Amino acid sequence: MIILIVIVFAALGFIVSRKLKSKFKKYSQTSLKANLSGKEIAELMLADNNVSDVRVLSVEGQLTDHYNPANKTVNLSPDVYYGRNAAAAAVAAHECGHAIQHATAYTWLNLRSAMVPVQNASGKILNIVLIASLFGGAFIGLPYEIIGFIIVGAYGIMTLFTLVTLPVEFDASARALAWVKERNVVTPEEYGMSKDALKWAAMTYVVAALAALATLAYYIMIFFGNRD
Repeated sequence: MIILIVIVFAALGFIVSRKLKSKFKKYSQTSLKANLSGKEIAELMLADNNVSDVRVLSVEGQLTDHYNPANKTVNLSPDVYYGRNAAAAAVAAHECGHAIQHATAYTWLNLRSAMVPVQNASGKILNIVLIASLFGGAFIGLPYEIIGFIIVGAYGIMTLFTLVTLPVEFDASARALAWVKERNVVTPEEYGMSKDALKWAAMTYVVAALAALATLAYYIMIFFGNRD
């Protein structure tokens, strides 16, 4: 069953990833009428929202764009940083959406940030217990039921993290789309492209959350189902 879950969601993740790359490639071929680069759009959006302590940087890779709250930087891949198209506009504005969330103490982002160390610790615990359990509960001196509680608890925290990530990502996209439209950074046609690109980007997080839920349900069934 776990192998089936992995295969199904790996396939879904692959399909969504391919679709996302296809959309970005397609929308990168249409130049913005405003002729603004991703860097310029990011700096403009930050300024409009009175965020003055965040730097916009270029980082290597493709679709490596992210906001780093630790050093307050919006990190854009070269295609986005230098790009002057609907895809670049969408991504740059989305990452600035996270910076604005941080500046305004957005509840879901604060919760997600607070969960990061707990989520990381849960991942390490889960790996240790899963490997050890392959040799039987006696290997780590714990009965089967306790191992079950640890695995379900750790994976439950990891699953919760993927669920909390969803409103953070959706809100960042909503902020981005509202701003590019209100600021006339994009035309109505370019707005549609930006919205579609962000929709497929969000789908990657949806698939991850569904995969986590399915895996958690599997572990609950294995350890606590049919106990009669």
